[in-house]
Amino acid sequence: MSETGLGATAPAVMSAIFAPETHVQYLLVFEAALARAEARAGVIPVEAAEAITSCCHGELFDVEALYQEAAAAGTPVIPLVRMLTAQVDTPARRFVHWGATSQDAIDTALMLQMREGLALLSAGTEAICSSCAQLAEQYRHTLMAGRTLMQQALPITFGLKAAHWLSQVTRQTRALHAHRQQTLAVQLGGAAGTLASLGECGSQVAQLLAEELRLSLPELPWHTERDRVAEIASTLGIVAGAMAKIAGDVVLLAQTEIGEVTEASAPGKGSSSAMPQKHNPVDSINAIASARLALGLVPVILCALPQEHERAAGGWQAEWTAIPALFIHTASAVDRVRAVVAGLRIDPARMRANLEMTHGLIMAEALTTALAARVGRPEAYRLVEALARQVSTSDATLLQAALASEAVSSALTPGVLAQALDPANYLGSTDEFINHALVAYREREDPSPQRMH
Repeated sequence: MSETGLGATAPAVMSAIFAPETHVQYLLVFEAALARAEARAGVIPVEAAEAITSCCHGELFDVEALYQEAAAAGTPVIPLVRMLTAQVDTPARRFVHWGATSQDAIDTALMLQMREGLALLSAGTEAICSSCAQLAEQYRHTLMAGRTLMQQALPITFGLKAAHWLSQVTRQTRALHAHRQQTLAVQLGGAAGTLASLGECGSQVAQLLAEELRLSLPELPWHTERDRVAEIASTLGIVAGAMAKIAGDVVLLAQTEIGEVTEASAPGKGSSSAMPQKHNPVDSINAIASARLALGLVPVILCALPQEHERAAGGWQAEWTAIPALFIHTASAVDRVRAVVAGLRIDPARMRANLEMTHGLIMAEALTTALAARVGRPEAYRLVEALARQVSTSDATLLQAALASEAVSSALTPGVLAQALDPANYLGSTDEFINHALVAYREREDPSPQRMH
């Protein structure tokens, strides 16, 4: 399944961020910023920096030809530097790419692409949080069956389910924002990570380059220290997993036999080529598919952590394909879930009907708890287990069976029994938990800084 086939806007934007043309432009951004930093440090003439900067525009380069040459050169920086040098006026040509190595340009360009990509993902997760917060508040008292191991367990509310979605995505929105502010770092180490070609000015140039690009200054060059890249990749994997959790819940709740939620309808959306009656949860399905593709790429990036000496032979190069794909698949999952929660249709009546389909057996723990206060838990469990077997093989409800049981009715009055078996009375700390999720969301730091160019 191709991401472009999913028809979502965010994946298309993310694809543009990691497109060859954008990559080349960010390589040029690095070259221009390097020249300006070196001019500020007195390493190269100011006039040379100005001449180099004036030529660092992507439209001046044949990107297709550049990448064809890169296949043989091993990196796009080699043909780029040659093409850039040819564009620059003769007196300044010798200062192009001064003191840098190919990996400096590629890694820094990657950081700049990641910065845009993280901002786009943050905007998507923020929109999901907003929708989930509305669902949590609106449906905080809407009863439904809580399910464990795919079986009805205890009553919950749909507001609590939405609060769980909200809580998880709030944490991931914070993580994306933190990476954008703290993890992204400039790369400048020269041929072997010593900046020997810059003499005593190496550290100063690195600091000025970080300022030019608004990136963090690392303690030292990180050519074969890929923990920053791996941390971001791991976070994207977790984000993708969070999207699959939400989408998976929706797919299960949208099953014909359950029918408690449906995705928003649109002409042609979710239809079947053979069965006119179907309304498939296509956004959720595609979110799950995209999340699985994203999660499959995270190990590739983690496996690239062990890199040889001062320059990797294969691990670094594997990132070039895996990282853009990871960002694109994650963006697709986020965008699909954003659409799901924004238009999700809730059926409280169906939720209530499903809650009652076991004739009250979902309240077996509540009855056990009420009885335990009078007869002890072991005896209470034995009595309720016998009642459950009776209810499951008859048309009686758990309340009717309890009222007919001498052992139970002698311990609990009809009024107490009715109260104990009311699902609305057995929600524990649900309201408080929903409030916790809402407070954590409302007190978050602003995770949506403006996109940088």
